[in-house]
Amino acid sequence: MGLKIGVDVGGTFTDFLVAWEDREPEIFKVLSTSDDPSSAVINGLTEIARQQNPPLSINEFMASVETIVHGTTVTTNATLTRNGAKSGLITTAGVRDALEMRRGIREEQYNNRFTNVEPLVPRYLRVGVDGRLRRDGSEVEPLSLEQVEGAIELFTEEGVEAVSICFMNAFADADHEHRAAELVRAKLPNAYLTVSTDLLPSIRFYQRVSTTVLNSYIGPILNTYLEQLTARLNKNGFDGLLLIMQSNGGVMTPQTARKTAALTLLSGPAAGPGAGLVYAQAHERDDCIVVDMGGTSFEAALVTGSPVLVNEGVIDRHRIALPMLAIHTIGAGGGSIGWIDEGGLLRMGPQSAGANPGPVSYGQGGKLPACTDANLVLGYLNPDFFAGGTIALDIDAARAAIKKHIADPLGMDIENAAAGMYRVACNNMAQGVREVTIKRGFDPREFPMVVAGGAGPIHSCMICEELQIPLQIVPRESSILCAVGMLMGDLKHDFVRTFFARLGELDWSGLQQLVDDLVAEGTAMLLEENIPAGKQRFHLKLDCRYQKQYHEVSVEVSRAWIKTRDADSIHTAFHTEHNRLYGYSLEDQDVGVDLINVRLQAVGVTEKPDFQTQRFAGEDASSALKGEREMYIFSARDFRPVSVYDGHQMQHGNRVCGPALIEQVTTAILVSDSYDCVVDKYGSFVVYGKGREDLLGPEPSGDQS
Repeated sequence: MGLKIGVDVGGTFTDFLVAWEDREPEIFKVLSTSDDPSSAVINGLTEIARQQNPPLSINEFMASVETIVHGTTVTTNATLTRNGAKSGLITTAGVRDALEMRRGIREEQYNNRFTNVEPLVPRYLRVGVDGRLRRDGSEVEPLSLEQVEGAIELFTEEGVEAVSICFMNAFADADHEHRAAELVRAKLPNAYLTVSTDLLPSIRFYQRVSTTVLNSYIGPILNTYLEQLTARLNKNGFDGLLLIMQSNGGVMTPQTARKTAALTLLSGPAAGPGAGLVYAQAHERDDCIVVDMGGTSFEAALVTGSPVLVNEGVIDRHRIALPMLAIHTIGAGGGSIGWIDEGGLLRMGPQSAGANPGPVSYGQGGKLPACTDANLVLGYLNPDFFAGGTIALDIDAARAAIKKHIADPLGMDIENAAAGMYRVACNNMAQGVREVTIKRGFDPREFPMVVAGGAGPIHSCMICEELQIPLQIVPRESSILCAVGMLMGDLKHDFVRTFFARLGELDWSGLQQLVDDLVAEGTAMLLEENIPAGKQRFHLKLDCRYQKQYHEVSVEVSRAWIKTRDADSIHTAFHTEHNRLYGYSLEDQDVGVDLINVRLQAVGVTEKPDFQTQRFAGEDASSALKGEREMYIFSARDFRPVSVYDGHQMQHGNRVCGPALIEQVTTAILVSDSYDCVVDKYGSFVVYGKGREDLLGPEPSGDQS
């Protein structure tokens, strides 16, 4: 395996993991560049080359790189900031307002001041044209190509950069959409075009039109970014393989990403759950909660055998019906700003100081106190060792900002105000974990928590105390976990087709033919990406529902069940999953089950980097002890001297008793007085409840490797 690099562009830092062939992986971080994220990528690669022994030019270094896997927040930020392309929509006459009507359900039923989300395409650029299909695809009214041409003329006059085409019932027959698309390509050759049946050929008009419009809205932005990135990489000597992280946890080529930009809306955080599972499996666990607290946001995800995948999601209140990992994101990071609301209550975030100007203690012009400033005042951060000493933190400026904006308004001292900021931030994140566990029928106490992000390990003990989680795993590479996950990702392609039928009256031959067609399509795509047959995997799911229900349940089934026409196994799988999700099933009642959609995921297994194990070094961690520092202890509500350890010097088997702080260049691990910590064979820090050594499995002994 050649040299691989995982790159995760975040709101504050851009993270790099360099997976060498002959030595341990290395971590690098640089500040992100919000105006052009590709600049931070090149800055980081230049720094990596400079730190080699002997130092290399970026061109010399890049000549040895085989693969770069890249996660980006470009499309997410474009959606959140409403900075996408000027877009137009061609749709069926009479339904152009579906983007505003949506599903007819008010998001906040009891909010009298509720304001509907503003569509990504303004009404005057949403053009309805004659032409109508029945739900079986038969034509009711022919498509009016003249009206399509009229829409194109309007788009030309208005300088539209992206066009979406979405017709009613087109999932049953794509002919109308394809004929309209031919005209658009001929007369607007430079416009980014999304055809709904190419992106999402499935039932439910609102979901389809919303997803199509989202794809067009962000498509030109992603195209521009990828062109800049590839041009800069090529200019600096890279001629290897570039892969882009997608929202379902897999990777794809830049060519695929350009056509299906909406697949990158969770590009960055989607790598985290897969990486978290790798570290949990080292402890013989196939399930875990993965949390990632960076500079701007906090993500939480649940892994049960594999990362939990959902078929629909919401991005800034816009519906997207493409498979994506079930990741809950809130505005809680090291840069989250503390403020007092109208009721006099302390709040943290979602506003963030980001990388520029950053928290007040960065000394770059920030005026409002952030979570990092509170951590500094509480003693959890060393002002002379932040980012390995490359960023000096100004504790006096942090104290002054907290005093002015938090302590004085609340009538308390600076230290208690900082402690309040810390606790509120932790409570916000604990609620984020509840969203992916308790609200989905899972008990968080039954899962180990894999903690990631530069700021995550400082807060994880309080989060786990709140949720009564007894076991945490903090990977040695925790600060760049998503970059690690990018090197663990497989190539993935998701396909969906509507196949409406009652399970008891299935056209088995038709269903088998549809599955075979999807497998053939997935096989062809993987072969184009040089994935041999032996590395190809296919996962089949059926979207089913009880008769007269509105929402479906996606159930994984065996392809063998389709071949053998095993309706009983499909029924049982559906009833079981429905009961798990909603607490009941109608298995014993005479209620029919409808099949709605067929989903297939084609996976191309890629080569993964190996993580070396460490030799057992004994329990004594005194050789890594750096000294003591005064830190705030919540159980004592006061400052106490706490032992500080060098995390880079701690080895397999080393144990420390909480309270303690373990410092690394890119993060710090706060072990509260309710927990102890031991280093596992991969160098990860396993934080467990006091007296709960039973969670660690068999104890190593002797000189092991």
